[in-house]
Amino acid sequence: MKPTLNELTAFLSIAEHLNFRRAAVTLGVSPSALSHTIRLLESRVGTQLLLRTTRNVALTNAGAKLAAGLRPALEGIDESLAQLADEGDTLSGRIAITASERGGQLIIERAFGSFRQKHPGVQLEICTDLALEDLLTSGCDAGIRLRDQVVPDMSAVPIGPKIAAVTCASPDYLQKRDVPETPSDLASHECIRQRLATGSIHRWEFDNQGKSLFFEPQGALTFNSHWHMVSAALAGQGIAYVPSHHVERHLESGELVQVLAGYSRPLEGFCLYYPIEDFQRFRGSCSVNYAEPIDTEWHFVSHGTVRQAELIFSQCIDLHSLLRRHHKSSEASYERECV
Repeated sequence: MKPTLNELTAFLSIAEHLNFRRAAVTLGVSPSALSHTIRLLESRVGTQLLLRTTRNVALTNAGAKLAAGLRPALEGIDESLAQLADEGDTLSGRIAITASERGGQLIIERAFGSFRQKHPGVQLEICTDLALEDLLTSGCDAGIRLRDQVVPDMSAVPIGPKIAAVTCASPDYLQKRDVPETPSDLASHECIRQRLATGSIHRWEFDNQGKSLFFEPQGALTFNSHWHMVSAALAGQGIAYVPSHHVERHLESGELVQVLAGYSRPLEGFCLYYPIEDFQRFRGSCSVNYAEPIDTEWHFVSHGTVRQAELIFSQCIDLHSLLRRHHKSSEASYERECV
């Protein structure tokens, strides 16, 4: 049986110290255990490597030859491991994330600057669209959407505070119409509608003491973008139904007024999502060491080799940490604003 790396390392330590006790301290083992290791090594190579007395230790000719050959070999191993560790700390490659308009904005506002400064070799691609992209076919590593929009076969972790669906209009519009008091009153109003990626018109959902009420909006204006819906509402063109983060500053400034606040439906907020089965497959193919403390495990679809997957994994962990850190520090204030 061939000698093990531990046995060869132990022998080289003795050859350098020429003292069992000092070598044992260096290796973190007892002198008796070290003596047993050397006897086992000598039995494997079939020759005596050390001359031992009660006071001295010396190398035999065979021992001296082995030490001379081992020293550069083991130093080469240490150097290779050090280079691998350095490579693991340098993140590079491409991360592609599909996101809604607001999801992409979250990355830019909360994480992009710090992330790019820390990892200048990373290429971050954000694909903004209204459709819920299939990650496997779109070539994206992860997605950022409202939790309610994520399909069941995805794993999702929140990166933002809870929000709400807000029904609102401009003061000018409301001066010309009766302010709706119940969802059914919307039937006499000009509703600014949203066309979903599926082609259907988004139904407005309200909360009535824990029960859902649905309303089919009618109106002359239809958009596939929340930003355009808000712009139309600011222009006095009707009532819009949008997530609260799109209109927070307009509500604070008085440019828009919320109606039907008592029927506002809470939403879970934004999350990073990824395929569950890909994480399980990744865990079986490689291991990842990353120093950034996080509160959950993450994996994103990799592009290429296991090493590339490892880098993408680390990058997305760091991106998540930046988003999550901002979320934790601001969650309380967001919840007060989102009514």
